[in-house]
Amino acid sequence: MKQNIAAIEEDLLAKRLKKAQQENEKLKKYYEIFDRSIDAMVLLDHHGKFFQVNQSACRLFEMEKEVILEKSIDDFVAALPGNEFIKNFSDHEKQQYAELMLKLENGRIKYVEYSIIENIYGTYNLAIFRDVSSKKILEQERSINEQLFPDLFDRAVDGIVIFDYEGFIIDANQSFCTSFCIPSDELKNYKFSDFIEDEKMKKYFYEVLFEKGKMKGEMPVRLKDGTRKIFEFTTTSNILHGFYMSILRDITEKRLMEQQILKSEERFREIFENALDAILIWDHFGNIIRANQWACRIFELPFDELLKSNLMRFINANDPKFLQVKDEYLKSGAIREELMFYMPNGQKKQLEFTSKYNPKEKTHMTILRNISDRKRMEKELRESEQKFRNVFNGAMDGILLFNDDWVIVDANPAAMQILGLTQDQIGRDCIFRFFPIHFKSDWKMDGLTKEFAITVKNKQERILECSFKRHIIENMNLVIFRDITERKEIEERLRKSDTLNIVGELAAGIAHEIRNPMTALKGFIQLLQGSIKEDYSMYFNVITSELKRIESIIDEFLILAKPQAVRFEQKNIVKIMKDTIELLNAQAILVNVQIHLDYGEVPDIFCEPNQLKQVFINILKNAIEVMPNGGNIYVSITKEDDHRVQISIQDEGPGIPKNKLKRLGEPFYTTKERGTGLGLMVSYKIIKEHNGKIDVKSKVGYGTTFYISLPINGQEGV
Repeated sequence: MKQNIAAIEEDLLAKRLKKAQQENEKLKKYYEIFDRSIDAMVLLDHHGKFFQVNQSACRLFEMEKEVILEKSIDDFVAALPGNEFIKNFSDHEKQQYAELMLKLENGRIKYVEYSIIENIYGTYNLAIFRDVSSKKILEQERSINEQLFPDLFDRAVDGIVIFDYEGFIIDANQSFCTSFCIPSDELKNYKFSDFIEDEKMKKYFYEVLFEKGKMKGEMPVRLKDGTRKIFEFTTTSNILHGFYMSILRDITEKRLMEQQILKSEERFREIFENALDAILIWDHFGNIIRANQWACRIFELPFDELLKSNLMRFINANDPKFLQVKDEYLKSGAIREELMFYMPNGQKKQLEFTSKYNPKEKTHMTILRNISDRKRMEKELRESEQKFRNVFNGAMDGILLFNDDWVIVDANPAAMQILGLTQDQIGRDCIFRFFPIHFKSDWKMDGLTKEFAITVKNKQERILECSFKRHIIENMNLVIFRDITERKEIEERLRKSDTLNIVGELAAGIAHEIRNPMTALKGFIQLLQGSIKEDYSMYFNVITSELKRIESIIDEFLILAKPQAVRFEQKNIVKIMKDTIELLNAQAILVNVQIHLDYGEVPDIFCEPNQLKQVFINILKNAIEVMPNGGNIYVSITKEDDHRVQISIQDEGPGIPKNKLKRLGEPFYTTKERGTGLGLMVSYKIIKEHNGKIDVKSKVGYGTTFYISLPINGQEGV
């Protein structure tokens, strides 16, 4: 019996050992899962003291496992006491999810999501933590950005990317996605460094960024489709949250354009620079490895001795400018500057140079040029340009420069004033906007001088004298012109004055020769008229009328021939006009012409009333005679300003063509069949002696208006 009991107990013990072994194997598997979990897992007692932690928990709390096991959750929970932390899951559910803020011993703050399972291992509770600091910090920063800069991130023209300490992209704006050809939903699959092709550049980028917390410069990148681009960037860090932000601008086209310009300049200056510039190749220590002959000439050393020299031999190492240039060159690997160099013979030379580092050969190349001649040439060029500009701008004649397409390239102030040209029109308008296009064929003849009339901006007609010069330089032509309108007017006045003098002399002779026989004829006609029968009275009336007409013409000749004895006095111009109208009213009524007078408050003027009456008679008689079938004459007298009065006489006649208006007032020029032209000539002469002016405006089919302007005090000239 005892043996059976012992066997049963032994069997039970074996089963218990086997079950214990199975439980132990199961615990090992659970422990392996526990220890390798990505999330931080800890076992806590009911007082919050750590019993067990996995490796992820060590990384979360940034401590060794042995140190953590000596602590309680109270040591890390910043916002919630430890006992409350435990009560959160013991008072409600067996498993709970929430968020918590942890404060580590090094001062860093971390946000975690956690869940707690009660009594998972005996009396111990399992707490599972997941670090969501990045998410929380990003949410905070986004909240601030949404409040302060709602549109900055998404609407920025430049690309903006945010990445963490390991380089993973957290977020980027649309400009970045477009520039880097990445869909926005795939951003988290990339690191920012994935696009930096040069490993040295990548290493240098992170070294400077982690050391200084900021970096800026230019970065060549290679996109996933193989496209290479260059970006100008500025990167800053958020030390508290551990994120970095880069603002990038695509300068690929800019750099390509700069390269093209550089190549163009190199092609243009290749012969000159290679022949005349000093070229040095030197190592990191400044030892000159190679040099050309012009380097020997600039540094004034034999070739062999120059190759044994160090570049620092010619530079003052304590010069602040040199230290600045050196620092900049070490950063960028290329520079263009000017420095003072000291020659072995004691001479100082200001040299312009470009230096560039060749990473493949680990050498530096410097091209130097003595800029003394260039400075002198620049000064001479500036002086030459200034002289040309002074002559160009100061010339009294108008000067236009135009290209072979007839587009105005430049104009001096005189040309702009004469033509009414504005600065906006230069470089845009064609020259034929101001000059007659029919002279285009003539302009091809160098040195040709032409005169022609143009209409300027205020619709005045001006006469210009022009000369042309083709191809003064390539694709550049010159026209010089002057306004000779006043000269032409003076010449016309002189011509009229000469004609008037001749007419005066002729009139004196004619009047003298005709008046004597006229007196005899008038006497004998009167005698014959009394002795011949009444049947011939009509003939005598005609003869007498024609003799009176001849006598009136002789009187007009005499007015031109000799100065009249005149006496100027203050008279009312309205009364003079009324007397004239009353005198001619009977003649006007005979041909059904109505004369209308309109006047305001006009002061007395200093004048010779009889002469003015003669002027008004001449103009009004002409107006009456041009309307044989009747019409209206409108006379207006107004005060022009404080110094002048204006008289206008308007008829409803056939009008005068524009080509005939200019000749009014010339001797013997008339538009009437039986006119002599002396009446208007006398009228112009009288008004001129009164320091006045006559303007005539006419439109064919509508009539003619004479405008007479007279000074009030007799002294005010036109």
